[in-house]
Amino acid sequence: MEEPEGYRRSIVGRGAAGNPKNRFERIEVETEPGDLDPEEPGTEMVYLRDASRSIIARNDSPDIGFDVSINPYRGCEHGCVYCMSGDTPILMADGTTRPLESLRVGDEIYGTVRWGRYRRYTKTRVLAHWSVDKLAYRITLEDGTTLIAGGDHRFLTWRGWKFVTGTEQGNYRRPHLTTNNKLMGTGAFSSASGKDRDYIIGYLCGLVRGDGHLGTYRYQRDGGTYGNVHRFRLALADKEALERASCYLLELGVATQNFVFQEASAGRKSMQAIRTSTRKNVERVREIIGWPPNLSDSWCKGFLAGIFDADGSYSGGALRISNSDPAITEHTVRCLERLSFRFTIESAGRDRAYPMEVVRIRGGLREHLRFFHTVDTAIVRKRDIEGQAVKNTADLRVVSIEPLGTMSLFDITTGTGDFVADGVISHNCYARPMHEYLGFSAGLDFESKILVKQNAPELLRRELSSSRWKPQVLAMSVATDCYQPIERKLQITRRCLEVLAEFRNPVAVVTKNHLVTRDIDLLSELARHDAAKVAISLTTLDDDLRRVMEPRTSRPTRRLAAIEVLAQAGIPVGVMVAPVIPGLNEHEIPALLSAAAEAGASFAAYTPVRLPYTVRPLFEDWLERHFPERKEKVLNRIRSMRGGKLNDPRFGTRMRGEGIFAEHIAQLFSISCRRAGIGDKRFPKLSTAAFRKPGEVQPVLFE
Repeated sequence: MEEPEGYRRSIVGRGAAGNPKNRFERIEVETEPGDLDPEEPGTEMVYLRDASRSIIARNDSPDIGFDVSINPYRGCEHGCVYCMSGDTPILMADGTTRPLESLRVGDEIYGTVRWGRYRRYTKTRVLAHWSVDKLAYRITLEDGTTLIAGGDHRFLTWRGWKFVTGTEQGNYRRPHLTTNNKLMGTGAFSSASGKDRDYIIGYLCGLVRGDGHLGTYRYQRDGGTYGNVHRFRLALADKEALERASCYLLELGVATQNFVFQEASAGRKSMQAIRTSTRKNVERVREIIGWPPNLSDSWCKGFLAGIFDADGSYSGGALRISNSDPAITEHTVRCLERLSFRFTIESAGRDRAYPMEVVRIRGGLREHLRFFHTVDTAIVRKRDIEGQAVKNTADLRVVSIEPLGTMSLFDITTGTGDFVADGVISHNCYARPMHEYLGFSAGLDFESKILVKQNAPELLRRELSSSRWKPQVLAMSVATDCYQPIERKLQITRRCLEVLAEFRNPVAVVTKNHLVTRDIDLLSELARHDAAKVAISLTTLDDDLRRVMEPRTSRPTRRLAAIEVLAQAGIPVGVMVAPVIPGLNEHEIPALLSAAAEAGASFAAYTPVRLPYTVRPLFEDWLERHFPERKEKVLNRIRSMRGGKLNDPRFGTRMRGEGIFAEHIAQLFSISCRRAGIGDKRFPKLSTAAFRKPGEVQPVLFE
């Protein structure tokens, strides 16, 4: 179901501002004939055998011009790897931290989203988790924060996302960290010390003094004698603090009973409570909460955690502890001073019988997180930072970047596309759903673990040899371009073409890459039997726009050169103008078709841009970054072609669109074809007449 147009969601994935370099990023990877494709620095590629038992996929869509297709690869070799040290503390959604290596899929953590003028903290989930051994670097910041990450990891700086390493020139040129770059976040997280006996006593002192009831009462019995009633009760709406108090009391020899203090009603939360009424237990509780003569660090941490759970609040970015007991305020102040927290004291309700003193901790989110992590409060809802803006209260300037050698590093994929690593906003890898369906992680696995159908030629031979196979046109490059970089080495596509040439089964190839010219000999052999055609995808003649839209593909001049070479070899070759983006590249249609026709293209086709569910927000974000002045124009024209929406999934209209702009593109395309000399020619129809099964006796045809 498509989301409403105004719905806000996290922008992640191909083309998103915070995503690894991909087909929307400005990188140059085209190589000259004979050169090997350059590798991304530090990227370790793993090629895995695809266990598929068949090679031919079938299509039932009436909008697609083929019924069957083959593809030798799954996954994309063009991705980057982003990893950090396994002991890096990650900010969890409950306000605590956990090492990166111990995270699991489904864990809730904090990420960030762009909201208004600021990037803000929000809760998200871990979608994938993996590890890899690679070269690591130590990044040291001026406030003492130390991060260990791979060279391809990215951090958010005042000037946008930057890689750990890079170069100013050449193939590895990219935005990267240098000294004095300032990272965004709060800086290194504090770690809580162990909860020793002093901490436990301090916590109970703060919680019971702040929210408990403790007393001994004298009453008169029948007959004139007197007796004593001993009572301890602690009632709270938050079970985390109550459960912690119950366990701590039991550890100190005080057993309590649970009971319902208040049932939930309109406007009131339910409250659970613990109690004991024995003289021994009440006296023990009174002893536990007594003020100690000397304050230790552990007692101070426990006391601050307890009094905050009892009387503290955290909202609107303000952390306060309020109480009317001067002794409690005095000890709160002493503990904060001992742990080096900055604070201010405010008075409230001076006209009341018991004026309230409010201790407010200063220093913004950095100090608030230090408070939560240092003292380890129990109540989760009081540690919620969702919606707070990502601002710097620490000096997070880069001091040094040092190589450490190869290490085991970890990374995750999240719903927001990032996470908070030791107080710094850190980018994650995008999850590609296709690999999830295959049983792999959807993040790094998609980019570094390429499923290769090494036996694709053998599978193809088996299926074409079957008595059930009816000769028909096979399409190549449907899901993944069959001429991606690794094909230069593995030659699986070529070996599939060898099988097709042997059987003389017709094939239609669509590609963006000049590498298709390597296989002219096989395509020419098939073309002699009207069994081959090639369509070169050509989106723009502007190489700068091509770098933004389609990096790691051949330049426009190289694609035109491929058309020329294929045409000279007698192979039917045409041009695919796709996607056509109204307001961005539709004005190039006449020039594209003219250049393609001059190179030798004999047919042409086009497809307007489509924005199905997962693509739409990425495309909007991509426009915002690269063409902000054209964004609304482009989106409005797309809506006019898609019935007022950004996507129309209906058969019959999804591949062409409707309305005035769709008609304009159709007419412009048709006129441009005629002017270029292509006419209204569509893809030439291929023949199955020459199909044969090797080894079978072929019939002799007499004139």
